[in-house]
Amino acid sequence: MLLAKKGCHLALSDIDENSLKDIAIDLRDYPVRVTTHVVNVSRRDEVYRYADQCVKEHGQVNLIMNNAGVGLGETVDAMSYENFEWLMNINFWGVVYGTKAFLPYLKQSGDGHVINISSIFGIIGVPTQSAYNAAKFAVRGFTESLREELDIERSRVSATCVHPGGVKTNIARNSRMGDMGNIAPGSKEEITELFDRIARSTPEQAANAILHAVRKNRRRVLIGNDATILDAGQRLMPAGYQWPLEAFFRMRQGRQKMSSQSSQ
Repeated sequence: MLLAKKGCHLALSDIDENSLKDIAIDLRDYPVRVTTHVVNVSRRDEVYRYADQCVKEHGQVNLIMNNAGVGLGETVDAMSYENFEWLMNINFWGVVYGTKAFLPYLKQSGDGHVINISSIFGIIGVPTQSAYNAAKFAVRGFTESLREELDIERSRVSATCVHPGGVKTNIARNSRMGDMGNIAPGSKEEITELFDRIARSTPEQAANAILHAVRKNRRRVLIGNDATILDAGQRLMPAGYQWPLEAFFRMRQGRQKMSSQSSQ
């Protein structure tokens, strides 16, 4: 929406065709060209076909935002390879495919930018989030390396890695909740409700922060006060930040146990 307000032509992709139709309706009053593409970012051929279609329909590409993501709550011990691969194929390989498919076109345009969405969980590790952490740490390293390469080449294409904290999206609702043992007890509904309660940033705030970072050619951008605080804690205590997290989860364990006992 923010890009449309600024007069940018848009090529939108999603795995959900209905969501694309709804967004296209919301954008129909803006004097910009909008195309929609149903894409599964975990499939490389679909992402490359999408890139080709964008150039064919719009003439050139100046900005690519790799934003698709899913969540998984599961301990390392219990986690199935199927769940791990499902998340990595979307959260990490989707970013790789999107970057590599569009990078040649961005360079051809003479002025472009790659925006890859990591997470504050790409900076700190969190119990039951090992797969998500692995993907988001990987996105961070991949994007920082890409940025360095582009700068060394003195390319007119650049890259920014984005680390949001809690943003009010549907990621928790679209997540898979596996076996979290007694580390993070609670149903998917309870965890989704907790996420909705602690997610403070809106998508509009996130979009503004990201586009500001692109204009300033920032290497990294944090979204939300929660991300800023957690990032600062990791910088001050690169390993020690884990102790408060462990204490928090133990406290939740205790509360859940007391709640279960009182209900019996």
